[in-house]
Amino acid sequence: MAKDPKPASPGLFDQMLAGEAPKTEKPAKASTLSVTEATARIKSALTGVGGMAVEGEMTRATKAASGHIYFTLKDSGASISCILWKGKVESATKGLRPKEGDKIIVRGKLDVYAPRGGYSLIVDSIEPVGIGQELLKLEKLKAELKEKGWFDRRREIPAMPNSIGVVTSRDAAALRDFLRTRTLRWAGYPVRLCHTPVQGPAAAKQIAQAIDALSSSGVDVVVVTRGGGSLEDLWCFNERVVAEAIWRSPVPVVVGVGHESDTTLADFVGDRRAHTPTDAAQIVFPDRAALTERIERVAGYLDRAVEDHLERRERRLDSCATSRVLVNPSWILGDRERSLGALLRRSNLAADGYIQRASLAVSSLEARIDRASPLTRLTIDSQRVQSLGKRLLRQAGLLPEKAERRMQFLARSLDAVSPLRVLGRGYSITTINGGQALQDAVQVAVGDSIETRLAAGQVVSQVTEVVQARSEGDAS
Repeated sequence: MAKDPKPASPGLFDQMLAGEAPKTEKPAKASTLSVTEATARIKSALTGVGGMAVEGEMTRATKAASGHIYFTLKDSGASISCILWKGKVESATKGLRPKEGDKIIVRGKLDVYAPRGGYSLIVDSIEPVGIGQELLKLEKLKAELKEKGWFDRRREIPAMPNSIGVVTSRDAAALRDFLRTRTLRWAGYPVRLCHTPVQGPAAAKQIAQAIDALSSSGVDVVVVTRGGGSLEDLWCFNERVVAEAIWRSPVPVVVGVGHESDTTLADFVGDRRAHTPTDAAQIVFPDRAALTERIERVAGYLDRAVEDHLERRERRLDSCATSRVLVNPSWILGDRERSLGALLRRSNLAADGYIQRASLAVSSLEARIDRASPLTRLTIDSQRVQSLGKRLLRQAGLLPEKAERRMQFLARSLDAVSPLRVLGRGYSITTINGGQALQDAVQVAVGDSIETRLAAGQVVSQVTEVVQARSEGDAS
């Protein structure tokens, strides 16, 4: 096979790939390329175009098992295949969920898949048509409010609110989910609804007015909620007017807008974000069954605590009934006598010590007087010594007097609790066998001698008859 002759100059196709205008002169005969070589040249030319932004309608969107997303971007005249790699899904969509039929702007670079000879747009970002600038404004607004600290306030949601305010549409499925959850947790719990549209160009202002009205109506917490939807449907919750209404609310605000993956500006400013309307209801409505169980558990703890307390008090009473003080009151007298004796001894020791220290002081002063030479100083010091001596003697004389008064007070106190005072009120004490107190008739027999002590004097008696106490079971 003869080899193909090599052309002296580039062919028409090479000139087009290089971006040159075709020459009008007669071209040289082109060389023959393999499919691989031709595809490589095409790929080199297309990838050299650089990044581009393409607007069109999203169709034929599929998500592969690998996580990559494949779709077609078309308009009335043409279509182009697009690929969004798994690793760029989050950064490219920024939380948006474009679907088939949406008009979008796709930014990326061209690439050629050699095995099939087709080209695709490798996607770097996706944004809805007409909302790109709005997203930029939203990001600026987020940064501004975050700088002000509006995203940091988290007020506590009341555990038992008296009334709950709800801002949503009365026809929305979100309200039905919210009330269904109320029925499950606490049927009939007070709810105040402020109806308002939750999507559309005029919705943001009305939502803000509803928040202001409810938050000042006496409710304890406000819930702003609606179901899921597209970014455009939820856009009213990204408006500044709604964020400002939430911020100035005097009561906590719970925001439950969309699904778990939906995040709006209202979610950041609110005191608590709920993933769904149902989640919002679970946050604000107390669980009656759980609360009842807790109350019953606490009541059980209190019952056991009261029983334990009463039992301890009963044991203490039993202990007091058998105490030495109550059984034998004379023990108190002995204890008081011992305390009084110890007090007298301490008083005497204190007085002796004080006098001794005073005598030493006098001696010291006398020595200083003896050492002083001027006569005037001697006279003055002598007078001071005499005066001090008198004061010391007076003080020393007062100590026994004070101790005597203390003894008299203690004696009166002892006399007040003395058994003799009890005898003075008409009671008596009967003893047997040399002083044993008589408490039961079985202790004596006929002919025994007993001694009865009265308040004044004693009576000695001889037992002539013993009558035993009858129990309740004895026959009459």
